Amino acid sequence: MNTVHDNLMAIKKDIEKIASNCGRDPKTIELIAVSKTKPVTLITEAIDAGQLAFGENYVQEGVEKINYFQKAMPNYPLIWHFIGPLQSNKSKLVAEHFDWMHTIDRFKIAQRLSDQRPANMAKLNVLIQVNISQEATKSGVKPEEVFDLAHQIITLPNLCLRGLMAIPEVEDDFDKQFTIFSKMTALLQQLKIDIPYVDTLSMGMSGDMKAAILAGSTMVRIGTAIFGERKYL
Repeated sequence: MNTVHDNLMAIKKDIEKIASNCGRDPKTIELIAVSKTKPVTLITEAIDAGQLAFGENYVQEGVEKINYFQKAMPNYPLIWHFIGPLQSNKSKLVAEHFDWMHTIDRFKIAQRLSDQRPANMAKLNVLIQVNISQEATKSGVKPEEVFDLAHQIITLPNLCLRGLMAIPEVEDDFDKQFTIFSKMTALLQQLKIDIPYVDTLSMGMSGDMKAAILAGSTMVRIGTAIFGERKYL
């Protein structure tokens, strides 16, 4: 049975190989270890293996882990990404604890996060979630709505708009995966015309990482391939 360390090394090796094969610098692709529902013991193993960026889907669980590691490993520069849907009544916890927020799809949430971000913290890095597959049951703005929301977000003093995020419809066919991710890349390039400093595409998970990187992803969110199957709360 592979350890978390073994899994991380294998994923990083895969990222390097995929990036090199398409002429990209592997250092331009950040690995986010999705640690939702996973105990601090496994996260500690990942930290010991050199992983510093973690993604959480559930607010309270994420905050508890952040607080734990601030006390247990205060000298480690861990970066915490909130990657799940966010209700308005929990925005304060995200604003006060996380470094990144991946799933903004309403100006109301962005405004609350900016208002609630503590003055002694750096600006919260945020991504607009795009419903790139146009699924009726999935969160995210329509592609054509990205630009208006982006221009609203950049007026907020305590947020830094970094780019876009997507969770496409599950698809096993590589060509179809690549096609949908390429739409996200084109969307970011359009956004850069108006907002040149946006630089992040958060897309790609355990089942479609290769297509995402080939299409231009700068952040892949990997959970199962690192920590094993999840036990949902």
